[in-house]
Amino acid sequence: MPEFATAPDGTALAFERHGEGPAIVLVHGFGSSRMQNWKSTGWYGGLTEAGFAIVAMDCRGHGDSGKPHGPGSYDHDRMAGDVTAVMDACGLNQALILGYSMGGFIGLRLLAAHPERVDRLAIAGVGANYLKDGITSPAARSVLADALLVEDKSSITDPRAQMFRAFADQPGKDRIALAACMRAMSPRLPAETLSQLQRPILVVDGSEDDTAGAADPLAATFPDGRAVTIDGRDHMSAVGDRRTRQAVIDFFR
Repeated sequence: MPEFATAPDGTALAFERHGEGPAIVLVHGFGSSRMQNWKSTGWYGGLTEAGFAIVAMDCRGHGDSGKPHGPGSYDHDRMAGDVTAVMDACGLNQALILGYSMGGFIGLRLLAAHPERVDRLAIAGVGANYLKDGITSPAARSVLADALLVEDKSSITDPRAQMFRAFADQPGKDRIALAACMRAMSPRLPAETLSQLQRPILVVDGSEDDTAGAADPLAATFPDGRAVTIDGRDHMSAVGDRRTRQAVIDFFR
């Protein structure tokens, strides 16, 4: 059973802890959960066996956490604050942070707003497309949010929107909360801010990940950035690849 922290706005935040050693906070991707993103793909066992303690949280709107339906509840600064609320509940002043896709966006916001809470940051499923007004733009987010709510799924023609809708249709997921989360995603951080993030940052992406884009251009914007590309993997398959996990373990060691 998960433990729970409480966000400043009262939203319940589910998390669980395992292992001993330096603590890694795991922040999952959009539409996923701590169980789907991290446990079912081998991260729990892989990280604890490598000598780390893990704190795996469910972001608001996901998993066992509270699921408000208003878009005002879901900007990434607020969700970065949820990470610090979970850290506080665990007695962690600072931790290693690992975020996948949306979790990577949140990790960057956390580092920008609270650098003292982050030892090192690893982000996967986030790449060169973060530097463009593509999926992070309000127009693109609106298309995806609308696709999550439309009754007739056959009317969705955008391939990325079809992918997100199929993911959101999995059992136990709240499409209204997920649509609100998608619509409220914060804009990307400007290049000037990225260039001032004074912590080691790892960027890991699959070579076939058209959603994230390549790892190297994003890593190059950070003062201490490094990139790893997982050959033959896309946005959905890179997270479960052992090479992704090993790259993170090596970086955190």
